[in-house]
Amino acid sequence: MRVHVVSDVHGAAAELASAASGADVFVCLGDLILFLDYARPSRGIFADLFGEQHARQYIELRTAGRYDEARALSAQAWSGIGVGEPGDRWPVMQAMVRSQYEELFDAMPAPALLTYGNVDIPALWPDYLREGHRVLDAEVVEVGGLRWGFVGGGLVSPMRTPFEIPPDEYAAKVARLGPVDVLFSHLPPALPELTYDTVARRFEIGSEALRDYVRAHQPRFHLFGHIHQPLAARARIGRTECVNVGHFAATGKPFVLDL
Repeated sequence: MRVHVVSDVHGAAAELASAASGADVFVCLGDLILFLDYARPSRGIFADLFGEQHARQYIELRTAGRYDEARALSAQAWSGIGVGEPGDRWPVMQAMVRSQYEELFDAMPAPALLTYGNVDIPALWPDYLREGHRVLDAEVVEVGGLRWGFVGGGLVSPMRTPFEIPPDEYAAKVARLGPVDVLFSHLPPALPELTYDTVARRFEIGSEALRDYVRAHQPRFHLFGHIHQPLAARARIGRTECVNVGHFAATGKPFVLDL
């Protein structure tokens, strides 16, 4: 059984359309929307709203860990387009988010097994899912006689991305799986070599609950995304091979797993 896995799609609809070519099963681990492109600041919803220069300044502040200053810059930009209250921002952004979701789900291969990333908005997905798209979160599905477990979303962070979950709630989702043969999540387990981003030059958030789950249950594989430029793309926890499937928006290529 050949499995193609993608994560961190971030607007790459054209590449997504062919990502399942040659696969028996296609899996997407989320982060479909492109709010802000760190490599190409002219792309994404923030650049469309406020211009490339604002996006560059915002990226510089966030990369430096100056999150309060980044939020102040963002508030100034919103005021500049006549949106003064934080609660009024979502209606402005929603049309742009929906436009991206429409294009991405039209391109999404079917059938597909999907879970959410931290920048996804789960409440909108039902409007765009097509026949053959199955969303799994804190759920197990049997494929080819193997148990596959899925955990979506991210953890609460200074980034304040749309789908962040408190650690206790996330741990409860992980615990609901029980033993599986293959574990899929958007987040990596909390191992330093898997959570350090070599371009941003900082540790991103990994899940202690996922790490502890893998240590306890030892699935054959744990596949995930989230870290775009990891120090290490692979690591072992006991007999489990932990694999970052890659930044799909940058590579345009799925990770291929033969089971």
